[in-house]
Amino acid sequence: MTHSERVARLRLLLGDDGLDALAGAHVMVLGLGGVGSSCAEALARGGVGTLTVLDRDEVEASNINRQAIAFLSTLGRAKADVMRDMVADINPDCTVHAQRVFLTPQTIAQQLDGFPRPDHVIDCIDTISQKLAIAQWCAERQIPLLTSLGAANKLDPCRLRFDDIHRTRQCPMSRVMRKECRRRGIERLEVLYSDEPPAPVERSEGRSKSANLGSMSYMPPIMGQMLAGLAIRRLAGIEAMPEPPMLLPQPCDHP
Repeated sequence: MTHSERVARLRLLLGDDGLDALAGAHVMVLGLGGVGSSCAEALARGGVGTLTVLDRDEVEASNINRQAIAFLSTLGRAKADVMRDMVADINPDCTVHAQRVFLTPQTIAQQLDGFPRPDHVIDCIDTISQKLAIAQWCAERQIPLLTSLGAANKLDPCRLRFDDIHRTRQCPMSRVMRKECRRRGIERLEVLYSDEPPAPVERSEGRSKSANLGSMSYMPPIMGQMLAGLAIRRLAGIEAMPEPPMLLPQPCDHP
């Protein structure tokens, strides 16, 4: 199979200029769970020329209901390694920087600076402190960012929407993010979230908080596809590239 055959259906919509723009683009996907793995897969199928994919975890049995990289055959493997191999099988022309890494708020800047500068970042990580550090890193380096918020206990994909973090509603994660963004002076943070009220879940006192968060098979992958779709349209020149996140000046404490 030739390269031309693999991108034939894309060329009908994007033309040669759009395909060339995507082939020259670099997208960084942070987190390869249900959202991030489907996002990275769609970017690879969409003709993006360079991907950086980072995740700290291995594939577990509980991932199989929603993650593009989770199969019985991949259990126990590092998610970043599985994603690298999947992309190579989809689009061998794509350069992949894949690493199993634990991003902490204290080390994110140093860790992400170690990779080639991306044209777009897509944050699919679950932890709020890491998401805030990623937003700050992108703001300081003027890199466009899309941030995924929670799909847990949500059922209706028609309630998913893109908006600024400060206009979100009905999302427990966005409530905390809004508060922390105001406190840290983070403005213009574009997020994908659901305005559907969370479904009631039978909770167990003996389980961790995360163990009480249910996930439907289709919600995280749809979110990942939506994130990839918006990034592809922007990188191909169909839609304008957004302004990166912005950090407001913080007040100085004077004696």
